[in-house]
Amino acid sequence: MRGVVLHTAGDVRVEQRPDPAIVEPTDAIIRVTATCICGSDLWPYRGVEPADHQVMGHEYVGVVEEVGDRVETIKVGDFVVGSFVISDNTCEICRSGYQSKCVHAEFVAQTIGTQAERARIPHADGTLVATPGQPAPELIPSLLAASDVLGTGWFGAVAAEAGPGKTVAVVGDGAVGLMGVLAAKQLGAERIIAMSRHPERQKLARYYGATDIVEQRGADGVAKIKDLTNGLGAHSVIEAVGTQEATQQAIGATRPGGHLGFVGVNYDVTLRGIQLFFSGIHLHGGPAPVRRFLPELIQLVWDGTIDPGRVFDLTLPLEDAARGYRAMDERRATKVLLTV
Repeated sequence: MRGVVLHTAGDVRVEQRPDPAIVEPTDAIIRVTATCICGSDLWPYRGVEPADHQVMGHEYVGVVEEVGDRVETIKVGDFVVGSFVISDNTCEICRSGYQSKCVHAEFVAQTIGTQAERARIPHADGTLVATPGQPAPELIPSLLAASDVLGTGWFGAVAAEAGPGKTVAVVGDGAVGLMGVLAAKQLGAERIIAMSRHPERQKLARYYGATDIVEQRGADGVAKIKDLTNGLGAHSVIEAVGTQEATQQAIGATRPGGHLGFVGVNYDVTLRGIQLFFSGIHLHGGPAPVRRFLPELIQLVWDGTIDPGRVFDLTLPLEDAARGYRAMDERRATKVLLTV
């Protein structure tokens, strides 16, 4: 089969990879219909994470071609959406709603690589969710978004306790931040402040429910948030970047007693204990337990209630994956969908 391999930083190639096969009786083989490039894929692409012939991709939808003898809830022919983290969905951690920390957790990006024609999905019953039927082509981008970026933005909003009567600030206007705006709107937030300097992303943020746009960053961004909230800060803040500046901005924008949901993958972020102590806020985040939310998100997409697929602003065939990586790295694309 054809699949994306990152030979070393900046060197993306589409080449022959071994066809997947059932290894464990809980496995499923899916024929990938669509996949995409994630902002976190840029970490090894930019050399922040090591890469040596690394298979790439962790967001995927497709059709089940084969199942192991112990797979019970997924059958051949089902169209499925999978989480970016493998989980059995039965262990004590999964049952508490944190499938991304399952005792059998493994990251699809590091072990499977779904920017490919096919993929073996371990613990298929716990990782994959079948759609109500075969989706129309126009639904596929939105279903694909549920595999990670929508579920991650949703978790950011849940972790920040976005809801009725709340003011929510979203730090980051990439795909996850935009999905955080969508999630905050669906959860009933009264006011949603999107922090963005990019006109096209501002437009999409407003489409998804943003009521205010703040272009300032750092201390100026915090001051503007406080100016919009009577000097108090937001009840709920979603941090969707993962940099030092974004994290400090998010902490500063959260009112005392408020909730900060952090879902940006953070490297070299250092928190000053004294600042955190006196901020008096709640922190909650990490790798999103997407599997917790998948049934609900799939149904919202299926019913036409939400349209997260608009976050994809560049669609390319799998063979042009290197072009897609360049576009995202150079910020010429928010999120790239790869057709298979």
